[in-house]
This record gives sequence, C-alpha cells and structure tokens, in this order.
Amino acid sequence: MRLLFIGDIVGRAGRTVLLSTLPDLRRRWALDCVVVNGENAAGGFGITEAICTEILEAGADCVTLGNHSFDQREALVFITRQPRLIRPMNYPKGTPGAGTALVETPDGRRVLVANLLGRTFMDAMDDPFVAIDEALEACPLGQVCDAVIVDFHAEATSEKQAFGHFVDGRASLVVGTHTHVPTADHQIFSGGTAYVSDAGMTGDYDSVIGMDKEEPIRRMTRKVPGSRFEAATGPATLCGIAVETDATGHAIKIAPVRIGGRLSQARPEFWEI
Repeated sequence: MRLLFIGDIVGRAGRTVLLSTLPDLRRRWALDCVVVNGENAAGGFGITEAICTEILEAGADCVTLGNHSFDQREALVFITRQPRLIRPMNYPKGTPGAGTALVETPDGRRVLVANLLGRTFMDAMDDPFVAIDEALEACPLGQVCDAVIVDFHAEATSEKQAFGHFVDGRASLVVGTHTHVPTADHQIFSGGTAYVSDAGMTGDYDSVIGMDKEEPIRRMTRKVPGSRFEAATGPATLCGIAVETDATGHAIKIAPVRIGGRLSQARPEFWEI
C-alpha cells in the first residue's frame, strides 16, 4: 500500500498549500491512504468543522489532532458526528470523539489510524503505551487491518523513539507530530515499522513554529505578552512522510515529503514519474 502522512497544518497558509497540492499528489502517486494532522488548522489553534470538511474533500482519508484538539469549542460537538476526525485516544474517559478510525480504501483494504498524546513535557494524560496496546490487540496488523498508521503527538524525541520501538512490527508507520520541525531520522525498524520523530508542519517556515515571529520573540526576550499569537501567512511548505508497505502491512520504503515554501524540496523518488 502507498501511505502518505502530512504534518500539522498551521493556519491559512498551511491549508492553502494542502488544498492546492494534495489532490494532484493523491492522483499522481496513486495513494491508498492519506492522513493529515489538523490540530492547528484554524489560525494555529484547533480545527473547525468547515476546515475539517475542506481537508477531507481535498483527499485526506482521516484527520488527526493533538493537544489543541478542542481549542475551537465547536470541535466538542462536531467530532462526535465525523468519524474520520480523531483525537488522541489517551484523553480522559468521557472526552468527546474517538481515538482511532478504521479507514477503508477504494479497493476494500482497511487501514487503522490511531492518535495518541505523549506525556513528557506535556499535560498528563492516560498512559499512551497501554492505550496503543489495547488498540493493536483489538485490531491486529495483518489480521483485522492491512496497515496501521499511528500519529504520536509528543514533545520529547526520546519518548517518540521509545514509543516507536514499543510498537515495532505491529504498525506500518509511527509518525511523530507536535514540534513542527521535520526530522531527518526517517527509517524502517527491524520489525518492519516505518518511523520518523517528526513529520514537520505544513505552514510558513519564515516564522516561529508557524506563528508570526514578533510575538514569540517579544515573550522570550521581554517575558511579557504583547498580543495573541497569529499564524504566519507567507508561502508554506507541505511536510510529511511517504511510506510503502508489502502484503503483510510492514514498511518496505520510506521518504520525506517537502513541497513548496522555503525548505529544501523532497519527494519520494520511488513514486515520482
């Protein structure tokens, strides 16, 4: 299967490059499943129903979230009626929405998408290791589903790497999100799980992790806020990770994706025509 994960969409700039680029990528790369992290899509903070619909209509099969899942209060309501929008599964019991989705591809194969939050340097949540164990036992790779994509939304690279190794062999892809900076450690673990510590954001990189530079700099140099954070609006880079799996659902190819904007460009050579 051909899988594409696209990192955190930040504001209008991120949405613009996604909406203008994804439909062509979906067709040209013959993608089987596309997952997009949308937790910063609404001005950098959360997601609205209209934006979620835009992303899905552009070609995403599932939208994941993170620690900003409910910054837009309407998400508390519409997440319950949109099964292709998922929030981290280790939120406390009773939180609206689901933490996994089982996506069916056009040819009838099934992809389990799971979303979890890390706990190092972040608000305490339920144990993500226990939560993913339960999800993978209920929907094992190669038996109930043909591929597994896990979005691990976390701050610490050590926790991300430990989590990736913990599920090695049981998932097709474990991709880190949240820090908004693409890492160069994409690899396939010995058990067949593709891994990268952070897919990077889809947003304007002439910024501080997607926000206009002035206010973050002010707060770091003067230690007082001047105004609210605003998402940067310059040309954006679409960042993500491309993975191809074999018949068992394990990864056989992995490559970074960076299209547009300021960053050096990268596309999977094994899919390029």
